[in-house]
This record gives sequence, structure tokens and C-alpha cells, in this order.
Amino acid sequence: MCIRDRHNSILIVGSIAMDTIETPFEKRSNVLGGSTTYSLVASGKQSEVSIVGIVGNDFPSDGHSLYQSYASDLSDLKIAEGRTFRWGGRYHENWDDRDTLFTDLGVFSDFRPVLTESNKNRSHILLANILPELQRSVIQQNQNPDPIIVIDTMNLWIETTLSSLEKVLSNSNILLINESEAFLLTNENDINNSARSLLKMGPEIVVIKKGSRGAELFSLTEHIAVDAFPVTNVVDPTGAGDVFAGAFVASLANEDSKETALLNASASASISIESFGIEKLQSASNNEIKDRINFLNKTLKS
Repeated sequence: MCIRDRHNSILIVGSIAMDTIETPFEKRSNVLGGSTTYSLVASGKQSEVSIVGIVGNDFPSDGHSLYQSYASDLSDLKIAEGRTFRWGGRYHENWDDRDTLFTDLGVFSDFRPVLTESNKNRSHILLANILPELQRSVIQQNQNPDPIIVIDTMNLWIETTLSSLEKVLSNSNILLINESEAFLLTNENDINNSARSLLKMGPEIVVIKKGSRGAELFSLTEHIAVDAFPVTNVVDPTGAGDVFAGAFVASLANEDSKETALLNASASASISIESFGIEKLQSASNNEIKDRINFLNKTLKS
């Protein structure tokens, strides 16, 4: 994966949703969410970002304002007749277990990403957690001869659309995946063996997220591990993986080292879980993120 001399910019393709979130302590409705929202706020604070997505005509004005604040190009944000994608979830007291209460795809059921000319030439493409066929469609529309393509996935796609997912993996540079998903995809129960198997599927870099135990980055020549920032008051872990992805890609677009990207991702994710939705991440200063990066830097292991 080469360092680029030209101007770098990020394209994010994913979901935009309105969430209903229940925790052991509180319930919130109409929380702005979706993989695009979380990754956009994390990356848009640090880099130039454009997005591809769809919302209904019920999407709130503060949602539009947020997207205008963090995205440099909204040409491919489609507003369709109908309801915005809605999701509801309930967290258990251990925060690791979550029940999906409802899923109403709304206009997202008709989402087919179509890229304008400017978005076909972005240097970094983050394919957030959406159907692998949609991820593949974006890759096929790309006209940049040497993009960095970062993909995220989930258990559902591994279990139901494995063949499509494998095609996406073979055309990606970086895979972001959590530990349980990595084990499911590779039929391994050891993180090192799982990473080796994932690298054989196509990506040059695999980042395995371990929740409160941190994250590990693997390539054929490197292994970097970082702890998670100790959060004492978890409020809402929704979207933490998407924030991790957005911050990670932002660092790469800024031509930071892979170590810095991993630290930035972990620090940003720790901030996001201290509030509902993207509230805390929006208000966090660059100094707050840097302070957490400096703390985590002491935990780096290679």
C-alpha cells in the first residue's frame, strides 16, 4: 500500500438511520445513526469526506445540518419519498449482548449506490457495513487506478452472502472486523491463525477489533496491538465500530502511520460510547482525542 503525493479524500458508503436505543439505564428514540453517520463524524473532523447514501423525506433538519457540517460533498446523498431506515436495539447489562427489537428498512431497501464522477476518483473508500453486493458495486464504479479500499462486515453477511463477501475481500486493501466475526469467517478460534487466513483472502491489512480488550493490526510483515482506552461510564456502544473505521481511514488519508491510525481509531471509539449516538464525538475537541491517543500510545505492542 503506497503513500500518495496527490490530494487525498475519503468516500463513505453505508447506511443512514434513525435509531431507538434501550440501555439498562435509559431509552432514547430518533437517535441519528447508521454506519455512515458514525464514520462520517469520526472522519469528517479530520479529513475531507464525501458520502453516498439514502434517506427518506422524514429525515430531520438537524440530520441534514450535521451532514452538511461534516461532508464536503453530498452530491450522492439521495432524498427519496418514504421513511428513513429505522432500527431499534436493547443492550444487556454486560454491554456485550444486544437484542434487535425491530428493523424497518424504509427507503434503504431500494438503495443502489450510484457514484457521480467526482466520487469515482476518491483516494480512500470506506465501504461500511452494508450488503456485500452493494460494496462490490461501488468498487466496480471506482475509476481511481490505485485507491485504498477499506471494508467492514458483519455476521449476517458471513452467514448469508459468503460468496459475495469473498469477492469483495479479494478486491480490498484493508478489512476491519471484530473478533467473533473473524473466527466465524475463518473457522478459527485463535486470533493469529484467523488473521493469517483473512490475509490469504485478499486484504493487505486486517484489523481485528476486540472491544474492551483493544484491537490488533496484522499484515504479512507487521503485527501491532493496542489496548482499549479505559471508559468508566459506558452510555451507548452503538456505532463504536463505525467510529473506529472512520477515524482509522481519516488517519490513512492524512498519511499517518498505521500505528497512529490504530491509536486514533481506538481513542475516537472510546469517546463515542460515552454518550448516545454521536453527541460526545461531536463535542469532543482535538485535544481530547490527542490526550487519549497519547495515553494509548503507551500500550502499543508490536
